[in-house]
Amino acid sequence: MLPTVSKGRTPSNVRPNPVFPQYLRRIIKWQQMDIEYSFWQMLHLCTSPKVVYQHTKYHKQTKNQWARDDPAFVVICSLLLVVAASAYCAAYDDSVAHAVFTILSVVIFQFLVIGVILATCCWFLANTYLREEASGSHVVEQHVEWLYAFDVHCNSFFPVFVVLYVIQYFVSPLLVAHGFIPLLLSNLLFMAAVSYYHYLNFLGYDVLPFLDKTTFFLYPIGFLIILSPLLILSGFNPTRYFMSMYFGYADKLQITLDSA
Repeated sequence: MLPTVSKGRTPSNVRPNPVFPQYLRRIIKWQQMDIEYSFWQMLHLCTSPKVVYQHTKYHKQTKNQWARDDPAFVVICSLLLVVAASAYCAAYDDSVAHAVFTILSVVIFQFLVIGVILATCCWFLANTYLREEASGSHVVEQHVEWLYAFDVHCNSFFPVFVVLYVIQYFVSPLLVAHGFIPLLLSNLLFMAAVSYYHYLNFLGYDVLPFLDKTTFFLYPIGFLIILSPLLILSGFNPTRYFMSMYFGYADKLQITLDSA
């Protein structure tokens, strides 16, 4: 459980990150982005995520900050989401206006807005409850940078994108069908993706040497392990739910669901 007393100063005393304005300006300057390194990170986040956070330590040593100063990862994720959402709309949506709305909501709401909320919550919890007090008057007190918390979210989100936006797209005709097997596979797919998100979240904060009890970020996995069998027994199919939520008014999806 989290301690009830804050360690040291609260995050309200943290100075704004001066890197953030420069980070935003570089979003529109492709020549200043390291696209190749971002793709390297994406690959290793799915295969060996600890290597990515080992490089984060090197970044801290060379640039004296944990957060990326390069927005390439966020830009690439956003573009990949546009492509994936467009593929879903092409398959299941018959309205161009609704397709545009769906694509914008996926990128802006699911990725950016929810990402900002989750990153802010983790940033607050880490700085308020998990930070170790500096031992000694000459030791500089360290805090989790908000931009780093957002980086951790983006890193954790990418494998979720691969599983729930790419893999699920190709197997969606099976997952939206009626029956126990589609129900089981859909729940396992979502449980694996969300559990891996929280595992990467844990790795992102565990690499920070001034944080303690970072296993707190693994607790949601235990909750998912308990919740998933209950969802399966109740007959809840997350793939059908989200597909219906986004394409419930699309005739093509209704035909697919009815004929499955």
